[in-house]
Amino acid sequence: MPMNFEIIDTHCHMDMTELRSDFDGVLDRSMRAGITDFVIPGYVRSGWDRILEICIQKPYLHPCLGLHPAYLDKHRDEDIEELRELSSRELVAIGEIGLDFQKGRKCEREQQELFEQQLFIAEESRLPVLLHVRKGHDQVLATLRRKRFNNGGIVHGFNGSRQQADHYVKLGFKLGYGGTLTYDRARRIRKLAAELPLTSIVLETDAPDMSLAGRRGEINSPEYLPEILDTLVSLRPETKEEIAAQTTTNARLILGLDCAREI
Repeated sequence: MPMNFEIIDTHCHMDMTELRSDFDGVLDRSMRAGITDFVIPGYVRSGWDRILEICIQKPYLHPCLGLHPAYLDKHRDEDIEELRELSSRELVAIGEIGLDFQKGRKCEREQQELFEQQLFIAEESRLPVLLHVRKGHDQVLATLRRKRFNNGGIVHGFNGSRQQADHYVKLGFKLGYGGTLTYDRARRIRKLAAELPLTSIVLETDAPDMSLAGRRGEINSPEYLPEILDTLVSLRPETKEEIAAQTTTNARLILGLDCAREI
């Protein structure tokens, strides 16, 4: 049965082994479920080539490249220059990048330097960014302001406060909501998703990670994105069609999905 809505997964790792083993099947089931586009972020240099390889084959797969703050031990100095060179290709964003202090601030200086280097590349390339932020929203916001970064982007898996959300929105960012939203215990995140302007929200799965409440222990997949949409519908006054249409428009506008550049 044809879907009466179209949605975009703004953050899924289709290059990872768990999804590659049934790559065509995942794409087919996802598209039959209403997903029109898949944004695939990179996080280490060793994975970039694979992302570009799979995205060049299918126009609805959109590559992002970046160096993740939690994998400092895997990054090399020359990766930044390679990212600068690859940023002129058909990328929709630089990411995922940011600050991750989940395990403490031992490497804060190195993370901050890496973050700022990649923001500069995004600015040079006139690209938005996909932000990964854990226990560092205030510092990320301060950096964006200090660097006067105006390209916007998406805050992946947003779990900050309403005040932080408002600051991101003022800086031109959309906030990504995924599997965490489906858990009843995620009251603070649910409350925020219910109250924010719909124009500030995009959908994501973070597949194969961030399993949904009804699928604990399973490999996550973009094909489950409609379940995240359904949860958002249950929290907000708008209809399913209105939420699907607006979040899709939000993603297309912030990532320029209708005007991706030629390789």
